[in-house]
Amino acid sequence: MQVIDWELAVSTGVRLVRPGPQVSREEARHAVTELRRLSREAEGHVQEFSRIDGAAEPEEATVVDRPGWIRANVEGFRVVLEPLTERMNARRSQIPAIVGAVGSRVTGVEVGAVLAFLATRVLGQYELFLPPDPSGEAPTGRLTLVAPNIVHTERELGVNPRDFRLWVCLHEETHRVQFTGVPWLREYVRGQMTEFLLASDIDLSTMLERLRAASDAVTDAIRGGEGNLIDAIQTPEQREILNRLTAVMTLVEGHGDYVMDAVGPTVVPTVADIRAKFQHRRHGGSRFDKTVRRLLGVDLKLKQYAEGAAFVRKVVDEVGIEGFNRVWGSPATLPDHEEIRNPEAWISRVARAPELPAANGHA
Repeated sequence: MQVIDWELAVSTGVRLVRPGPQVSREEARHAVTELRRLSREAEGHVQEFSRIDGAAEPEEATVVDRPGWIRANVEGFRVVLEPLTERMNARRSQIPAIVGAVGSRVTGVEVGAVLAFLATRVLGQYELFLPPDPSGEAPTGRLTLVAPNIVHTERELGVNPRDFRLWVCLHEETHRVQFTGVPWLREYVRGQMTEFLLASDIDLSTMLERLRAASDAVTDAIRGGEGNLIDAIQTPEQREILNRLTAVMTLVEGHGDYVMDAVGPTVVPTVADIRAKFQHRRHGGSRFDKTVRRLLGVDLKLKQYAEGAAFVRKVVDEVGIEGFNRVWGSPATLPDHEEIRNPEAWISRVARAPELPAANGHA
């Protein structure tokens, strides 16, 4: 059985997503060509600044429109959710057929609606989890840029298009360098995600309880509260796993933000103007927009950028980029939630401590 009706998710998302900005064919062609070129240019700047060795050979970014982003993310979701799908198929007899059939279609529509909302906002991403290629091997990842959203945002902010496009590429290229230059990081994240999924309960009464909790979260968010769907559907065990996963994603997102700004002044002359306007935009929007962002946990992601960047900035100021790069040594050298908020604790435990065991030992 399917956890989610993926085809319905794609068709729903593509049907609901708003069209991108009006551009001529020549403008569109120029934007795509420039984004591909700048993604290659960004790689050299990031490598030189971050000093993370061993990253994979750079490839041109995949440039997509909004429906293309939706289709790409559905592919990634299918890969991530595969362990849960396998477990549910093994327990098929425990779940009434009508619940499985209706549930997969309901979640398909829900996922499609969420992706339609996000597809108008995401500028780019490094896709960690992709389906296997024809050889049967899973690609290591793919740098994807959403051209209509980048063009829309640069127009809305009134910033230099070339500078803004390179600035976005610097952030996403940092993720490519992180996940290909730190061999254990991708599998660590995937392992945590799999553990999170398999810690969920799938009996009927628990499913109904989760639905009620999700409904309460929606009501709370609409009233202006702090409720969000991510918190609503977690078990205590999942909450503990998610804390670890959130800590590492806060680190990589904050590092991406730090690098894009630190590299920026030498290659993006208007970086200060871009950052100031972009920060203002991140926290703006209509009441409806803010409610949906809070409900989906998007505001938590924005907080990750700020906290993660502050952590990286403080550590680099104290011990330099080489000292900071000890964070990539193994899962044991990653900061936890408290250390993200208190960088001095991580500096004492890792940066100024004797060498910890290598990643192979999973210390």
